[in-house]
Amino acid sequence: MRLDKWLKLSRLIKRRTVANEACDAGRITANGRVVKASYDVKAGDVLTLTFGERTTKVKVLNVQEIVGKADAVGLYEEVK
Repeated sequence: MRLDKWLKLSRLIKRRTVANEACDAGRITANGRVVKASYDVKAGDVLTLTFGERTTKVKVLNVQEIVGKADAVGLYEEVK
């Protein structure tokens, strides 16, 4: 699944266009390297999202096409 779509489904980023812009600006890395919105997300990937002073690091647990709001938090876990 594309990174921008996964970020929207996981509710880490509210809109897919915002996720796409964040990828284009180089604010999202996967496994330590900057990736584009078309990056294929796989379970086990470690994503780092940087917005201003805030940095969020998550590990991808699951990749699903259809996810309800309550199940969205099950797609990832925060990494310290």
